[in-house]
Amino acid sequence: MPSTRSTISEHDHRTLASPIAGAVASVALASYLLPGLAAALPALRAPLGVEDRTASGRGFALTFDDGPHAQGTPAVLELLARAGVHATFFLVGEQVQRNPSLAREIVAAGHGIGLHCQRHRNLLRLTPAQVRSDIARAEANIGEATGLAPELYRPPYGVLNTAALRLARGRGWRTLLWSHWGRDWEKRATAASIHARVTTGAGEGSVLLLHDADDYSAPDSWRRTVAALPLVLETLAERGLEPVSP
Repeated sequence: MPSTRSTISEHDHRTLASPIAGAVASVALASYLLPGLAAALPALRAPLGVEDRTASGRGFALTFDDGPHAQGTPAVLELLARAGVHATFFLVGEQVQRNPSLAREIVAAGHGIGLHCQRHRNLLRLTPAQVRSDIARAEANIGEATGLAPELYRPPYGVLNTAALRLARGRGWRTLLWSHWGRDWEKRATAASIHARVTTGAGEGSVLLLHDADDYSAPDSWRRTVAALPLVLETLAERGLEPVSP
C-alpha cells in the first residue's frame, strides 16, 4: 500500500486545473483554485447543491479536514475546548481506521463531523465506480467508529465530479466547500500567514477551512495550524462573529 503522505505539489495544482466537461469543471476550478468564487455563481451552485456559506448565513463555521490525526487532532480539540468553540471535522476513512478513538473523541466533545473521503485522492482521477466505492467505505468506517451517519460532504481538494455530486444529492447530504482557507497545508505556511489568509474578509456566514492533520500535506503543518488557531478565534471574536454549525 502506498504511503498516505502526499504533499501537494505544483504538478497537482496544474492537474486540478485540467479541463473537464460543463458545469462540473466550473465547480472544480471555483472551489479549489478560487475558493469563494462559487458564491458569486448562484445559478450554478443551486442546481448542483454546492454550498460555501453557513446554512443560516450568520456567524462563522470553523472546519478541519484530513483527520483524525494522532497529534494534531488532540491539540486542536484542546484549544477548542479552552475557547468554548465547536467546529466540524471532515474525516478521512483510512485515518478513522487508524485512530477510531479520536473520531469518537471528536463527537464526544460536541463537534460535528462530515465525510471527506476514504483515501485522499483527486476525484477527477477516479472512475465513477471508484468514487462511489471510496465514499461508501468512508461512510462505513466513520459510522462504525462514531455511531453517526454523516450529513455533510466535502471532497478532497474541494474538487467535485459528476459521480460525487450525484451520490451526495442522492443521499441528501449537504456538499459544503468553504469561503476562506488558511493554506495551512503548505510547507511555507506560518501561523501569521494562516491567520491572515483565513480571516481576511471573513464575516457573517463564512466557512473557514483549516487542517488538523499532515498526512497529505507538509510534515508538521498541523503545528502551525495549532499556533494560528488562537489568533484566528481572537480576530473573529473581535469582529463580533459567533461560531455556529455550518
